[in-house]
Amino acid sequence: MQVPLSELHPSPAEELRPRWDPRRQACVPALTTAGQSTSVTLVDALRRADELLDVSGTTAGETVALLEYLLAVCYASGSCPATVDEWLDQVYGNSPLTGAADWLDSRPDEHWNLFHPVEPLGQNALLAPHLDEHGAGPAQLVIERAGDYSLFFDHHHLVHPAPLPADVAFRAMLTQHLYGPGGRARISGKDTLGPTITNLAAGRLGARIRVFALGRTLGDTLRLNLVPSDGAPGRFNRTWTVAPQPRRGFQTKPSGRRVDGPADLHTVLGRSILMRPAVTEDGQPAVDRVLVAAGELLEPLAAHHLQDAVYTTAADGTAKPLRPSASRALWREAHALYAAVADRDHGPDLYDRLARLSGRRFNLWAVGLIAKQTKVVTWVSDTFPFVPGRERDLRYAAERGSLIAEYVASSLSRAAYVAWTVTYPNPKPADKDAQIARFDARPEHWAHTAEPFHVLLDDTTAAENEAQVDATLVEYAAVLAEAAGRFLRNRLDSLPANSRGYQAQAQAVRRLESDLTGPKAPDELKGDRT
Repeated sequence: MQVPLSELHPSPAEELRPRWDPRRQACVPALTTAGQSTSVTLVDALRRADELLDVSGTTAGETVALLEYLLAVCYASGSCPATVDEWLDQVYGNSPLTGAADWLDSRPDEHWNLFHPVEPLGQNALLAPHLDEHGAGPAQLVIERAGDYSLFFDHHHLVHPAPLPADVAFRAMLTQHLYGPGGRARISGKDTLGPTITNLAAGRLGARIRVFALGRTLGDTLRLNLVPSDGAPGRFNRTWTVAPQPRRGFQTKPSGRRVDGPADLHTVLGRSILMRPAVTEDGQPAVDRVLVAAGELLEPLAAHHLQDAVYTTAADGTAKPLRPSASRALWREAHALYAAVADRDHGPDLYDRLARLSGRRFNLWAVGLIAKQTKVVTWVSDTFPFVPGRERDLRYAAERGSLIAEYVASSLSRAAYVAWTVTYPNPKPADKDAQIARFDARPEHWAHTAEPFHVLLDDTTAAENEAQVDATLVEYAAVLAEAAGRFLRNRLDSLPANSRGYQAQAQAVRRLESDLTGPKAPDELKGDRT
């Protein structure tokens, strides 16, 4: 049963609870331009944005969550450009973000208290009557520690009440709102707010790659990624119980709501979260119990809310945002990222604006979360150089570099098969895959190729003409071919020192060499620069 807000007024005991305000307490891990680690408040992150190199969260996802929140403050304060021309002026002119800092600093203190009894920052106070009974230890709040949310597994680590410092809990909450995986909450809907409170939808960024343009400083990065808008910024989702329109209920599954502006987009409350305040032994505010349940549902986002998305063509021919993959590293999709910049056939967007920044060089940072059903597996992230005006060369290098890497991998697979056929003349079908894997050097190849590929991209940005781009590709192909031979020979070292072993080794090596120089090989592997 839903509890009326009128019944959530603080008691005298609650008025003694600790306070914690991210505008006043350091909560943003960062690097200074001098390369030193520091931690700053939200206000100082904006006021000193051009003195800080970047945000350095514990994970890539946490860094994304902090950047998104800082962008939301810029939108809500009216510190974003209204037009592309104004955006260009702000980027080239290094316009300070002090207006956003002043706006944030002037907000009422009670609006920014993480432990406010009625309007807790980023949380849903309606969960308060159920927190003690249904809550778990604060580890539940941290995506990487929570595992899946199922009620039917014994997660001792989620029961442990070891307090989580308030700043860590704040960052974990922001990350949950963005990336929380779908599944089932560790809470019963029967005696709380309704049965649908247990159904957790995947976070807004949980199923796609998020791309940021990284500038020379934090301020440069924020300016680069602000989307020009002359419309209303929309709501800033400060807390669940305060909104222009009533939020979803939990008795029935609601239809998604429409995002009403960029500030709204970057602060969507993807989870209903409530944290119980505590104090550590040294008197610092902390969290010792957490309740995590279903949050807001959104309508499918319009294209202008997906300006950073990199699209790939699905099997049915439709274009869909690039998703993170456990089996395919992000660098292998770099050609799709550069294609988004080179093609720009769907109107003004992030990549269209970045292409106008002549004379600049920066990195494109891609981040994704890999989850297996409801369990988080790992974060994936990578950076790719970009120079306006060189996007077609970069796309070409990335496409050819990926093709060459794929061909070398296929050649290693064929060489492994040759070694297997000689070594095991009468194999059992059930043993085939494991036996071939003994000689298959593709894992070493893929692990090794990431660095030469990034060198290829860096060399391409420095190339002065197409001939130099072709030359860098030939050098890259030679590095991959030499390494492939080494990886294969290392695998074949386990063969016995007898005639069959020598034969298997010789035939596998010969097959690899013939594949890498044969008529079907990419020209670069044959040393052809044309």
